[in-house]
Amino acid sequence: MSRLAQTHGLTDVQREILATVRDFVDKEIIPVATELEHRDEYPQAIVDGLTELGLFGLMIPEEYGGLGESLLTYALCVEEIARGWMSVSGIINTHFIVAYMLKRHGTREQKDHFLPRMAAGEIRGAFSMSEPGLGSDVSAITSKAVKDGDEYVLTGQKMWLTNGGTSSLVAVLVRSDEGHPEGMAPHKSMTTFLVEKEPGFGEVRPGLTIPGKIEKMGYKGVDTTELIMDGLRVPADQVLGGVTGRGFYQMMDGVEVGRVNVAARGCGVAQRAFELGVRYAQQRHTFGKPIAQHQAIQFKLAEMATKVEAAHAMMVNAARKKDSGERNDLEAGMAKYLASEYCKEVVEDAFRIHGGYGFSKEYEIERLYREAPMLLIGEGTAEIQKMIIGRRLLEEYRFQG
Repeated sequence: MSRLAQTHGLTDVQREILATVRDFVDKEIIPVATELEHRDEYPQAIVDGLTELGLFGLMIPEEYGGLGESLLTYALCVEEIARGWMSVSGIINTHFIVAYMLKRHGTREQKDHFLPRMAAGEIRGAFSMSEPGLGSDVSAITSKAVKDGDEYVLTGQKMWLTNGGTSSLVAVLVRSDEGHPEGMAPHKSMTTFLVEKEPGFGEVRPGLTIPGKIEKMGYKGVDTTELIMDGLRVPADQVLGGVTGRGFYQMMDGVEVGRVNVAARGCGVAQRAFELGVRYAQQRHTFGKPIAQHQAIQFKLAEMATKVEAAHAMMVNAARKKDSGERNDLEAGMAKYLASEYCKEVVEDAFRIHGGYGFSKEYEIERLYREAPMLLIGEGTAEIQKMIIGRRLLEEYRFQG
């Protein structure tokens, strides 16, 4: 039998890229991930290695120094990386979303300025949409931009910024009422600004502060921060796409591909949990035989493997739909919802197979057990995905009475 979660129809180039990434994960990430995670240490050596492999420019067009690969290739690479350590895939994801938004929506000058350095890993991207009192209600954003000559003055507080400290470019969504009359739908008066800053914490440029890392249950190593703007001046030419009022649509486009990424992360974590569970089940003996020979454990392994396969298939379908140029919000929502839920269930079953040892920090499954819950809320909760899925289904199956 072949390994789980195989993808058919890949090119030789795609297979070579994935083989290289898998080898890197097995040799450079898995052996050190748990130790670094327990120390909440940024994986600089791993990031440097991924930079050398060209992963930060994977989907950036070749004309800008990237590899020009598809969303499917990227998602499959993320799946492999998350199998090693989910935090590393998060470091890449936020960078990738900003690069994608620039590629799709940036002006020629913005692309020429940022994309070559992003492909080389010289600029690391992060994006900022959420706020402390916001949750999933993006229309309630209170951060704002006020025009002042050839600049905008940004004020407000943002939350849950992945790579907030280590990034040097942040795509920030704020409200910009200039040119947008009162009473207009809230999402039509939002603008994305490209904010350059110094990596680090504290005041990283005049008017912009990154207070420090938010302590988290899991998803450690990668820095998650707040972002505080107090009179932050940004030139008008740093409006993404050069026109105000398009920020909501630009961000949703980025989040849509981000949901494919989160689905891929769920697939990778679930695969690793299955690997740990099936291996431990053959090593651990009870009642005179390996627990893998007990029917109850075999049932668990069967369910886990089926969930890994199903989530992978939906993730691949969502990526291929986006690559084809078609609308994929339905498929991306379904893939993100299913993969994150199945990931939680597969990790918990692997945890149960480990018994009491799963509760010990000496075993890798303990780390996965704390990491899986983040996927349930990242890029939109299960409830948000269901709302998106439900609305799209009603569009497709509208009853003509």
